[in-house]
Amino acid sequence: MRVPRRPRGARKRRASRIPGGRGTRRLPAAATVALRCLPGLAAAVALVLCAHGVERAAGSAGTASTAARAEPAFQAPRPPIVPRAVWLGDGAREQPPPRYDDEVVAVFVHHTDSPGTYDCADAPGIIKGLYEGQTVGRDWDDLGYNFVVDRCGTIYEGRAGGTDRPVTGAHTQGFNHRTTGVAALGTFTEGAHVPSEMLDAIAALAAWKLGTSGTDPRAEVRLVSSNDGSRYAAGTTAALHAVAGHSDGFMTSCPGAALQARLPDIRTLAARIQGRDTAEQAMREEAAASTRNTLKRNVTQNEEHTHE
Repeated sequence: MRVPRRPRGARKRRASRIPGGRGTRRLPAAATVALRCLPGLAAAVALVLCAHGVERAAGSAGTASTAARAEPAFQAPRPPIVPRAVWLGDGAREQPPPRYDDEVVAVFVHHTDSPGTYDCADAPGIIKGLYEGQTVGRDWDDLGYNFVVDRCGTIYEGRAGGTDRPVTGAHTQGFNHRTTGVAALGTFTEGAHVPSEMLDAIAALAAWKLGTSGTDPRAEVRLVSSNDGSRYAAGTTAALHAVAGHSDGFMTSCPGAALQARLPDIRTLAARIQGRDTAEQAMREEAAASTRNTLKRNVTQNEEHTHE
């Protein structure tokens, strides 16, 4: 019996059951060529396994790329930080959302140029006064500094946006991007005493923030000026210390001669907190041991040649 044939063009196209059809992810060309060389059943099995692998790889692409980004070798613990709500209370003004950079590669140190003989219990009130002076007096959207440190070594959250995030500040004209601003509460001009507790806290803060990007606090970094009002014309790449003073990027006497003179100490301590001194010492000891072993082998070989 003859089976009637369908009119030409009436055949319906079945949906592809093999990955690679329309609407599915295609197999790599190399895999397709390799499958052509396999017998029927083996090719079918391999095709299913390969397709499953392609789907899994595609689904985990974001995870793989994240895992591939290695953690910085030298990091530091987050120091205790008092949240801004403690000093701001219900005095917050309406402000736009925070802005962020990709990372923090430098810390600018400032002083607030306010009286330094305060009781540390009064620090929150003083910081709120700074906030009001900048937001009301200067019509800024928020406190410019990312952090404020009092003379007792207490660290306060300054600008809103999250202490653990690279918040774009308003502290160093021309260099607010990829940096964080730390203000020492007080005035530290020539001859002023800089409390060790304050220095230790600034170093701990710098070690932590710079550690997130793997930056050595003793290093120099390259920053691009965004404003002609800085020491560098807009668009100029400047080589600055990873822990710098406000005056390194802007024409000012801030953070005061006394605090500026202590920046090398802060850099050294911050590097030590990151564990860099320990690692470098271990490398030096390893190199010295290797040199001693080499010299010892050379002496032994010379003695053996002498007795031949």
